[in-house]
Amino acid sequence: DRESERLLVTALAGTFPDDGILGEEGASHTGNSGRRWIIDPIDGTREFLRGSSAWCVLVALEAEGEAELGVAHFPAMKTTFWAVRGEGAFRDGERISVSSISSADRAVLCLNGFNNLGKHTFRDRLLPFLSRYWSVRSLGGCLDAVMVAQGQADAWIEPSAQPWDLAALKVISEEAGARFFNFDGGSSIHAGNCVTCVPALEAELRAFVRNG
Repeated sequence: DRESERLLVTALAGTFPDDGILGEEGASHTGNSGRRWIIDPIDGTREFLRGSSAWCVLVALEAEGEAELGVAHFPAMKTTFWAVRGEGAFRDGERISVSSISSADRAVLCLNGFNNLGKHTFRDRLLPFLSRYWSVRSLGGCLDAVMVAQGQADAWIEPSAQPWDLAALKVISEEAGARFFNFDGGSSIHAGNCVTCVPALEAELRAFVRNG
């Protein structure tokens, strides 16, 4: 993690010396341009350590408090997702978009962090809620998110996350046509949690997490 972040910080600081930097492993620079690079050098450290391919490098550019560019590079899968605000989302150069699924009984829902859900009051309603979905998966936050963005899944609930976990994925998800929101109804990478989903499932997912 630290070596990956060092390489990224060196490259970004050398190319954009006036921009700020925020990294998971401690990189922090305020900058004076109103822009900030947000880095997660290895998102999915457990997967990396266990030899799974479900980990990635996340880099985002935040401008005036909003993520405007995001890259999610999966080295073990040899694939890269990226998006720029207003210009669409892409996987290896091919444009991606969310699915047209419109009901839970046809949808794939991804839920991260089952082991930490006890602190949420929706824990007692979780199993009945999940039973409404066609399938439920938990493959790891970054992979779950890009699956929604490219139409392989239809919703992702992330109950615990930091800005570097969410910044790049927010841009990619929204540019692919997904909705992104926090449990409190906001739309921030700094809220500590998020949901991304196809538009048709937004209302029921907002209601579920808001009441939990």
